Amino acid sequence: MTPLIAILVVLAYLALLFTISYLAGRGADNAGFFVGGRQSNWFIVALATIGSMMSGVTYVSVPGMVAQSSFSYLQMVMGFVVGQFIIAFVLVPIYYKLNLVSIYQYLQSRFGLRSYQTGAWFFFVSKMLGAGVRLYLVCLTLQLLIFDPLHLPFALNVLFTMLAVWIYTFRGGVKSIIWADLLKTICLITSVVLCIYYVARGLGYHVGDLWSVIWSNDMSQVFFVDDINDKRFFPKQFFAGVFTMIATSGLDQDLMQRNLSCRNSWESTKNMMVSGILQFLVVTLFLMLGVLLYLFAAHVGLQCAGDQLFTRIATGGYLPLVVGVLFLIGLVAASMGAAGSALTALTTSFTVDILRANQDDEQATGRKRRLVHILMAVLMGLFIYVFHQLSSRSVIDAVYTLASYTYGPLLGLFAFGIIMKNRVRDPFIPVVAILSPILCFIIDTHSVQWLGGYHFSYELLIMNALLTFLGLCLLIRRGEKVTK
Repeated sequence: MTPLIAILVVLAYLALLFTISYLAGRGADNAGFFVGGRQSNWFIVALATIGSMMSGVTYVSVPGMVAQSSFSYLQMVMGFVVGQFIIAFVLVPIYYKLNLVSIYQYLQSRFGLRSYQTGAWFFFVSKMLGAGVRLYLVCLTLQLLIFDPLHLPFALNVLFTMLAVWIYTFRGGVKSIIWADLLKTICLITSVVLCIYYVARGLGYHVGDLWSVIWSNDMSQVFFVDDINDKRFFPKQFFAGVFTMIATSGLDQDLMQRNLSCRNSWESTKNMMVSGILQFLVVTLFLMLGVLLYLFAAHVGLQCAGDQLFTRIATGGYLPLVVGVLFLIGLVAASMGAAGSALTALTTSFTVDILRANQDDEQATGRKRRLVHILMAVLMGLFIYVFHQLSSRSVIDAVYTLASYTYGPLLGLFAFGIIMKNRVRDPFIPVVAILSPILCFIIDTHSVQWLGGYHFSYELLIMNALLTFLGLCLLIRRGEKVTK
């Protein structure tokens, strides 16, 4: 794919994105930016949620993982579906009952100010690190396809990307995000279906042959139940999927913000159930594409695997140009949507939870929100540039690990608040929230020695939350209960 074609594809998508943002953002006030005025159609939100759960990293990584992990990821996605249903029937009614703008306001109503601030800051660190890394990895692809051939520096790439994200989220906030995510969902599904078609045609298969070709391949194995130390072991994947979904969606302002824009609790609940089932189907399509990509790579003698597989085949001239165009549209849609969603959620959380600006009048809140929006965009851009300067995969892995650790205390806090009726000593909650990930890290690094060779995997999140829960039990105020 030539740089000119790549530029035209990116600009065409951005033009469509900006148009949607302008139409969605007309007349939006602070309530419209934060929760869309609670007027969003639940089915539109459900379709948008599918796209919101997939970043550019997901787009290129899921097809590339099948050589090593087969279809084991579906075990975790099954857990995601169960987690979505738990969110729908447990968390969503609580959020609507309390009429929350930020979900971390629940922690203040349940525990106190220190707990509220702890949750907000843990989310801030998690989302900034995670969104920064995801967008950085996508910027690398744009650098390869557009900026390097034009001899343009990576800093200009970052500036262009963050400016585009800031522009399309500036007016409408979550309203713009929902419609942008709907566009993203359409682009992702269309691109993966058509890519499956073209790759299959390149291999000489007919559409009717695909089911038997894919599911008879060794890479399509779904369930792994033999080795408890295998990170693909079914109970590990499934239960980690359940709690990961609860933590990273139900307790994440980014993904819950669009759900809080529905008209009422029941519509938001329907959205969560439908989007969970549809997400399973979409991930299955990506994994099916992965099998075909590896078969195609072997067919043409291409030595490539992992995250580079989809990119190399789609843009390397092995298939019709339309495949490369579809790939780039899907990648840009995934990356811009994820970045815009994260930027809006960070702006909302920082404005409402940390600055407490929603207690001001409409005009003052608007001024602070716009300033924070710019600050978050600049900060995210700086994160991306720092990752590029460090240029180390181990650093990226470390950042991902750190971000995953920060969701454990959030899960523990919300679980204790919902399950238990006891009041706790709120000033000490930050100590528990910090110590829990530290203890979790110590146990993880010594698990082979202490636990007879056991290797932790995704279940680290569950252990992190459990340690937080137990720590809160030590802070219980005897004889003091809350009214449910």
